[in-house]
Amino acid sequence: MAYERLVYEVREGVAWITINRPDAYNALDLQTMKELFDIANHCSSDPRVRAAVLTGAGTKAFCAGGDIADFKDNQDVIAVRLKEMTTYLHMAVSRFAWMNAPLIAAVNGVAAGAGLSVVAFCDLAVAADTATFTSAYSKLGFTPDGSSTYFLSRILGTRRAMDLYMTNRVLTAGEALDWGLVNRVVAAKDVLPEASKLAAQLADGPTRAHGGIKKLLLTAPTETLESQMERETRSIVKMATSPDGREGVRAFSEKRKPRFSGE
Repeated sequence: MAYERLVYEVREGVAWITINRPDAYNALDLQTMKELFDIANHCSSDPRVRAAVLTGAGTKAFCAGGDIADFKDNQDVIAVRLKEMTTYLHMAVSRFAWMNAPLIAAVNGVAAGAGLSVVAFCDLAVAADTATFTSAYSKLGFTPDGSSTYFLSRILGTRRAMDLYMTNRVLTAGEALDWGLVNRVVAAKDVLPEASKLAAQLADGPTRAHGGIKKLLLTAPTETLESQMERETRSIVKMATSPDGREGVRAFSEKRKPRFSGE
């Protein structure tokens, strides 16, 4: 598929996904969401992809959320429009969440509305020291979408998530780090190099085990202690009998660095 709104390429085991609408602050319209879903499908199905980085084009915005101009132009069919948009966006989130490859947000600027949701559903986040984070939904009289009520409540806790949603406070990169929304804050010029370094490290690792970790953390909040421990047992047995699991044990015994294949 030829992409109009996104740039997608796979290099050395890492998928690079760039929202390419810098003049619109990388806002998400229907076409962008359709393309994001298509890319999520490819990422989650391509064995070459062992890590992924999602970022925005330019230096001003990571993603400013939904395209409000598009909402205004389609006000008479807004209900149908939003149902279609969120269907594609939410399917993309699901594909990214359950794929084995870790997904890193490289937050190069403003992350607002659905852009904040994107940061939340990524597995790890590297932010520029100039980046800012805000919900902005209730400024429009809207409620959140893009999975953020699921992920933000788990990452931040209910009180802080409620604060973001209801007051629309703007977090600096430092505050986002303190709150646990992002993992690392670096100088703006170093965001992509830092994300690339982290992605390379992950792409060199046990991809199936990374996927197993993601799945266990997704199910943990809704499972009982005993059912989650049973999931842990099944997962570690599956990984221990995998090619990478066997290689990890051999490498440890031989006191060398493991050579993981992602299998």
